[in-house]
Amino acid sequence: MVLIDEMEILSALLSRINTSMVLGYILGFFWCLLHLLVSIMLVGSHLIQVLVYYVISSGFIQKYQNFQLHKLRYLAVVIDSEDAKNTKQVQQLLQWLITIGVKYVTLYDMEGVLKKYLGGDSSSLNKSCSDADEKPVISIINQGNMTIELLSFSDGKEAVAKASTFLCSNYLKGDAVGCNKIEPTFTESDISAALKIVGYGGPDPDLLLVYGTARCHLGFPAWRIRYTEIVHMGPLKSMNYGAIVKAIYDFSKKHQNYGT
Repeated sequence: MVLIDEMEILSALLSRINTSMVLGYILGFFWCLLHLLVSIMLVGSHLIQVLVYYVISSGFIQKYQNFQLHKLRYLAVVIDSEDAKNTKQVQQLLQWLITIGVKYVTLYDMEGVLKKYLGGDSSSLNKSCSDADEKPVISIINQGNMTIELLSFSDGKEAVAKASTFLCSNYLKGDAVGCNKIEPTFTESDISAALKIVGYGGPDPDLLLVYGTARCHLGFPAWRIRYTEIVHMGPLKSMNYGAIVKAIYDFSKKHQNYGT
């Protein structure tokens, strides 16, 4: 009897193990199938996107050839510092923006690679500064239709430090002293005015294109992108003229209510 009971217990355990293994295989199969379907969808979506960009670049779709840029007064381009070292692609990007008709571009990377590269390329770029207290801008002299402003992460830190010092010094110069001193309340307009006075109040970009693996603005001055449309464009090495045109065209068709 004892042997029979043990055999029954062992048989029940084996049955449970087999059931668990079969269930595991079934779940694993469906997981692999789901993963395969998602991968196929992503690859298909990417191929369709590439095809659309190619068609746009070829000029086959008329609406992408003649669209208004009145909404895009200022464009910002954020580039990953590692990608920014590819000077040929940066030059190509600027030429495409000139072809599209962009008038003002702010180029940004965290480490200041673009500043070092563009600032030293005297053959095609010319530094010009209208005021000693303002940040210099870089203009392309051989086309003359586009102004380029260069920024890095250190500019943002320096801007905050200088604006804070200015606001603090103005507060300390106030009439009230000692215990009667009123605690300051700084509004957004106060900070914007301080940034302009210390030379860091550049125009707010209407559209910001991000080139890099990270889907963020990589430290671009936050006070300048309060109402900015941000579009992630992928790595700079895979940049595409059609993708830029589509991003700008899509922006030109959007209605912005600026938080109202």
